[in-house]
Amino acid sequence: MKDNRKTSEKIADVALHLLEEEGPAAVSMRRVAKAVGITPMAIYNHFPSREALLKKVTDAEFQKLCDFFEARQKGKPLEQRLVYLVDGYLDYALARPRVFDYVFSKPRANARRFPKDFRTRQSPTLNPIADTVAEAMKAGLLRKDDVWEVALEFWAHAHGYITLYRAERFTLSDHQFRLLLRRSLKRLLQGLGAKP
Repeated sequence: MKDNRKTSEKIADVALHLLEEEGPAAVSMRRVAKAVGITPMAIYNHFPSREALLKKVTDAEFQKLCDFFEARQKGKPLEQRLVYLVDGYLDYALARPRVFDYVFSKPRANARRFPKDFRTRQSPTLNPIADTVAEAMKAGLLRKDDVWEVALEFWAHAHGYITLYRAERFTLSDHQFRLLLRRSLKRLLQGLGAKP
């Protein structure tokens, strides 16, 4: 069966596979080129550097994470949407653990940074959280405050829990951990002024 994908797509797919299976150190231009069936120099016709290749791969993953967000909060009342939005974040972390670690827990030269990149809506993953926070503030479910700082606080809280879970600091099943994370987020929301 002939593979009709573009060479650049094949390169990105191999890089993503290596990233997920073995981590970022495994993604070398030489290794990716060999797996695709092109010369190491030919890969540079598609990606000028390893960093550009990894950026292409991770940018596509941000959209997949947003899809997880959307699926989890669809049809939920506003009171529950922030909690279930984080369910999508957890779903992604469990489904793509090494990509999750690389994208959210490792220093990267082209990573978005707070405050400028976030306040200018350059973060495809924090934007939906900030939008939901703004909506909750407008509806009176959260106290009026800096939307981006509250969104960052909410995300950092969830990220801390998930990072600890990924580091095996809990003796809970995935389901038990999800319930614990939801309870902790509900407490955080109450502290931020959400209605009980």
